[in-house]
Amino acid sequence: MDLPTLIKVIALALLQGITELFPISSLGHTVIIPGLLGWGNLIKSPTFLPLVVALHLGTAAALLTFFWRDWTVLIRAFFRTFKAGSLDADPKGHTVWLVIIGTLPAGLIGMFFEAPIKDLFFSAAVPVIPAAFLAVNGLVLLVGEWLRRRGEPAALDRVKQEHSFRTLDDLSFREAFLVGIAQAAALIPGISRSGITMVAGMGARLSHEESARFSFLLATPLIAGAGLLEIPRLFSDPHMLLYALIGAVIAGLAAYLSVKFLMRYFQVGRLTPFAYYCLGAGTLAFVLLQFRLVP
Repeated sequence: MDLPTLIKVIALALLQGITELFPISSLGHTVIIPGLLGWGNLIKSPTFLPLVVALHLGTAAALLTFFWRDWTVLIRAFFRTFKAGSLDADPKGHTVWLVIIGTLPAGLIGMFFEAPIKDLFFSAAVPVIPAAFLAVNGLVLLVGEWLRRRGEPAALDRVKQEHSFRTLDDLSFREAFLVGIAQAAALIPGISRSGITMVAGMGARLSHEESARFSFLLATPLIAGAGLLEIPRLFSDPHMLLYALIGAVIAGLAAYLSVKFLMRYFQVGRLTPFAYYCLGAGTLAFVLLQFRLVP
């Protein structure tokens, strides 16, 4: 086992486990950081993208573990409503189909645009492109929060302000589909899946916490599915497969701690700090990479 490669994989696993759930783009960071550190050989390796996607399996496992009660209820609701042909067959019948409808757009778009996205990853300008979109991601988060503040009852404290907005069960199928379309934008490296879906959820007048919950529920099947599809490509390199397994465990632990923190944070917290981070980090990385100020 090559120690330098293992250290890089561990670093990427920690990075992915945190940034996948924080609204700061895991795909962007897992391309930008190696680019800034001069890990060009790792990025250009044919197993790099499968490795990155395999790390997502750890994140998916963490989400399933944290939301296991939600998924148990939703899976039961799916089979009951499907068998009965009626949403009223289960109290969560409406909710489970919101998740299904919200998942479809990103899944279908990902299937059709998989090849162009891979070309984007491995083009010579790869680190520059995600850096630019990371800054764009910050702008999206800022606009989302600005619009939310305009709709908040000014006379209430933060807890009551959040409780004045809708819950996931109040969402319509059309709104869930639109949130799912927004999630598809995260196929672009630098655009955060959790960030863009939270902004879309807030646009549908969900609270921050409910927007985060819906975002994580929508992300789970997509992250798991993408990881499973890429795993076979790692079997061509047994060493990289071992690295991926180690990385997935580390990414999963980091992701679990991240989602635990974020679900508490978004009870009253805002996207603003993450927006400023993305704006600053994206702009700085773009300048460094564009003008070749790094190795």
